[in-house]
Amino acid sequence: MPSILVVDDDPETCRFMKELLAGDGREIDTAQAPAEALTKARRGGYDLVVSDINLNDDMTGVNLLELFKQADPDVEVILVSGFGTLETAVAAVRAGAFDYISKPFDIVEVKGIVERALKRRADSKLSLPPQDELPTPPSGLVGRSRGMLNVYKQIAHASASDAPVLITGETGTGKELVALAIHRHSRRAARPFVPVNCGALTEGLLESELFGHVRGAFTGAASDKKGLFEQAQGGTIFLDEIGEMSQALQVRVLRTLQQGEVRPVGASRTLQVDVRAIAATHRDLDKAVESGSFRQDLYYRLNVFHIDVPPLRERLEDIPLLVAHFLHAAGERGGRSVRLSEPAMAALAGNSGPGNVRELENMLERLAADSRGGLIDVDDLPSALRERPPIRLEERLFEGLPSLEELEKRYLQHVLEAMKGNRSRAAEVMGIDRRTLYRMAERFGIDLGGDER
Repeated sequence: MPSILVVDDDPETCRFMKELLAGDGREIDTAQAPAEALTKARRGGYDLVVSDINLNDDMTGVNLLELFKQADPDVEVILVSGFGTLETAVAAVRAGAFDYISKPFDIVEVKGIVERALKRRADSKLSLPPQDELPTPPSGLVGRSRGMLNVYKQIAHASASDAPVLITGETGTGKELVALAIHRHSRRAARPFVPVNCGALTEGLLESELFGHVRGAFTGAASDKKGLFEQAQGGTIFLDEIGEMSQALQVRVLRTLQQGEVRPVGASRTLQVDVRAIAATHRDLDKAVESGSFRQDLYYRLNVFHIDVPPLRERLEDIPLLVAHFLHAAGERGGRSVRLSEPAMAALAGNSGPGNVRELENMLERLAADSRGGLIDVDDLPSALRERPPIRLEERLFEGLPSLEELEKRYLQHVLEAMKGNRSRAAEVMGIDRRTLYRMAERFGIDLGGDER
């Protein structure tokens, strides 16, 4: 019989999670303080712990996870956070968390994660090896949207491996920042991170840059030159816009990744290299493989970890955070404080806005430099943003999501199902009286049945 402990300082959250996770003979226990949770943990017997990360100043969910693992290394732990960051995702994964989810969470998603965690506990087939603690310098990645939280989790998992990574996403979404974050959180962090834009160089020049050359290999090669693969020895090479690379160079890169060796242009010998490859592209490589412009074997070699970075239009709720981050940086460089007026923020976030994060950063850099008195007002924004019909930000953020009324109906149905139709218990769980419950059921067209319960 599976046993689950829910840890959250909010009693309503504990009660809701208890109702949500009930079923299949599970025993659900709750704790509203870290000390209470630890007391219960030391008694043992839990298969799964679902804990909030932000508990109090003295104890976080990650700290609690580590203590739970000390008491029972096989217990599965799921951490929940309303303020997801890359640093907490990395800390959670390193400490051995099964998963890391954000509030407000999707009920179906949470149930699925819990099912998988309990299955893994039952199978007892997978254990996470301890990871050496590595420094976690600022990543430059900003955002708390669901899409960015997913990117943080993928970075955390990729950082624990040496396998190649393929990062996809539109131009300017921050793919190089993702690659750098993976490197900085990996065991190669103390070694070089060497980026190269494969689309910015001609084939001949890119070949020389990647693999190096010997003196006299071609006109102008006055001395030996060490290639970027060799410069990245022990570290990471970042092959940006790899979709622009020629077929001939794709073959050479594949050989290097498979055999760990490079041959400088014009050389008769090969050099052994130990380099992790991270590649990025804005192109659809699946279609490129189908058309024959990109080698399938190289694609499979790179696509061990796949991280897709969402465009700005899919993470509009991150715009205020990004604006604050970029204006703070611009203000520090300019030696003065710069801020965005509320109407300007509404116009920026309520329209389609800049096409990507890089464009937003560049625009704010220009506006900060030109701002009068350190305030950027709506009249200072580009005319395209001022003239575009505004869309309410909340409509864009929650586009496609169910209405509050629909959520209320689903919640009532969920509680009634969990209480097996017992109206008194359902009203008690929801914190309302039976008369209110009847009115809600009538409004939503929910049949409560004929028997009084």
